[in-house]
Amino acid sequence: MAQKPTSRKPTERDIARAKTSRNVAVVLVATMALWLAAQWIGPQVGLAGNYAILFDLMALAGFIWALVVTLRLWRTR
Repeated sequence: MAQKPTSRKPTERDIARAKTSRNVAVVLVATMALWLAAQWIGPQVGLAGNYAILFDLMALAGFIWALVVTLRLWRTR
């Protein structure tokens, strides 16, 4: 006999985790899209290599932030 899955109402903590996870996903997608756009547009408009490094460092900061928040979410679970 199959057991009926019990459904429970999500707690405030569950909702907060879901919002944080969604924020991490948005930051990851936006960071990657902006970095790719900067890498493509930079040579088109003739930006110096210093600006490419600046975009790389900003993308790295976004990815590190997402990693830290994801690890924090994972540990609180």
